[in-house]
Amino acid sequence: MADSRAHSLYRRLHRRASDRKGSLPRGSAGRHPTAARRRPRPPAPAPADHASHALMALSHALFDTQDEGEILRLAMDHIAAAGPYSAEAGYLTADGALVPSPREGQTHPSAVDRRVQELAGRDGPVTVPGRPWGRALGLRGPDGLRGYVVVTSHSPPTEAEHSLLATLVRYTAAALSVAFAHRRRREDTLELHRLRRERAALQRQLIYALAELGYERAVHAVMSDVAVSGGSEEAITRALHRLTGLPALVEDRFGRLRSWSGPSCPDPYPEPDPVRQDEMLHALAREAGPVRIKDRLIALVRPHGESLGVLALVDAREEADEHTVFALEHAATSLALELAHLRNLAEVELRLHRELVDDLLAGTDEASAYARSEAVGHDLHRTHYVVVVQWPNRASDDFFAQTVGRAASAAGMRSLLTRRSDHVVLVTDDRPHDRALHEALGRETGTRSGTIGVSAPCDSPDGIPHGYQEALRALKVRRHSRESYGTTFFDELGFYRILGPGNDYRELETFVQEWLGQLIDYDSRHHTAMVETLSRYFDFGGNYDETAESLAIHRSTLRYRLQRIREITGNDLANVEDRLNLQVATRVWKIILGGPG
Repeated sequence: MADSRAHSLYRRLHRRASDRKGSLPRGSAGRHPTAARRRPRPPAPAPADHASHALMALSHALFDTQDEGEILRLAMDHIAAAGPYSAEAGYLTADGALVPSPREGQTHPSAVDRRVQELAGRDGPVTVPGRPWGRALGLRGPDGLRGYVVVTSHSPPTEAEHSLLATLVRYTAAALSVAFAHRRRREDTLELHRLRRERAALQRQLIYALAELGYERAVHAVMSDVAVSGGSEEAITRALHRLTGLPALVEDRFGRLRSWSGPSCPDPYPEPDPVRQDEMLHALAREAGPVRIKDRLIALVRPHGESLGVLALVDAREEADEHTVFALEHAATSLALELAHLRNLAEVELRLHRELVDDLLAGTDEASAYARSEAVGHDLHRTHYVVVVQWPNRASDDFFAQTVGRAASAAGMRSLLTRRSDHVVLVTDDRPHDRALHEALGRETGTRSGTIGVSAPCDSPDGIPHGYQEALRALKVRRHSRESYGTTFFDELGFYRILGPGNDYRELETFVQEWLGQLIDYDSRHHTAMVETLSRYFDFGGNYDETAESLAIHRSTLRYRLQRIREITGNDLANVEDRLNLQVATRVWKIILGGPG
């Protein structure tokens, strides 16, 4: 029976080999079938020869296969070529452990697995129910154990069958070793390729890191040179433009341009929107680095948590990369240090100026005043003016004081500066221009709704305290005028100068009581506004329409009120003397005595 199976296997493998080789070429014996039939047939091979040829054909198939699992399955499928055997189970070594190699439609008892594990690489008997003979045979190669095959038989094999089985096991083991070597070579090749790719990637990373380090060193070197040369805003923007190729600019916290380097600077520069500027600063403060807003990449300049302005790059084509961002961040840090330094200097200078001005306003000896003014670089020997600045919705803090100082410098004024609770005081060595300081402050603050009062000239430090009172009076008159915003000079007040500091307020109060006392009492009892109506009437030169509009009342209501005023006071508004005294009384009541304005 074994010879028959071996002969059948031999024919199948031989036919498979013939199929792989292809048909005979034209011109061979295949073209003369008649001659071939006449050729005498060779004698049939012996059964042992069939088994040997079958194993030889199987060995070719085994060595043609490079997959270890396929080699084991092929050997198990054709185990009958060696005798009356059955392949019960197969195992392959993987990572030092034996892994079962299942065959389709075939299972084996778990006891077989345990027995194979117990053999620990040795050959040995295996018990399989219904099979008198069973053995686990190790598949060993030069590199060690490659697996196991468990073979059973209904009867003990003969010596010849045992020899054929041993030959099949050796072929299978050798084929597994070759396949394993091929696989290792492929794995080594793949690993080598992987290592080469990793090395190339590391080399690229190293080159990139060196290039980036070189760029960072260049940025540090440029900014260090800027710092050594003084580190001004203009120098920083020029350096940033040179490093990035993009226009660089600095804006203050109000959105006003301070420095621009590069092409295409808008002229005139757009007027900032205070609401949008505040929103942008809050958005920048929430981020950790530069933020893109429209065509600009913007970094907040914020030393010690206080926003002093922004440093930006104009990048309409969105060309900025990580190097650009690095340069912008480093430049913003340098600018923050520079602005913080300038601010500290400004605060020290402002404090020295303030102390000197405070003493001048309170009154101090001339020798000390001259010496201290010279120490801060100011010539107090010249004629001076006292200027008082008050702006709505602006606290008179150090920041606003610095804003006033910048505006004064922009207006060409050389001055000393201090602040009070609700206004800023300048002592300047020249008469201010009618509108220059007000317009400069309007640009700095974004609103022109502020008031400025200017004293008469002070020829010596002794006159500065009196000049301060004059500036305050000019400010107050301006605030209670029809046009409450702008600049008022004390020496242009005319009649109001006699109502200035030094007059006896008791006499003024008596005068007001004499001419307006009845109206003031009437307003107090009836909750009316007769005095204010009369004051507005005089402010608008007796014009009914403008007076009524300013009071938000009808023209007929105004006529009724004026008639009641005549009746209450007994004074005739058409009489020149009565009219003059009533007008002066209303002015004193409003400006000097602080009546409703």
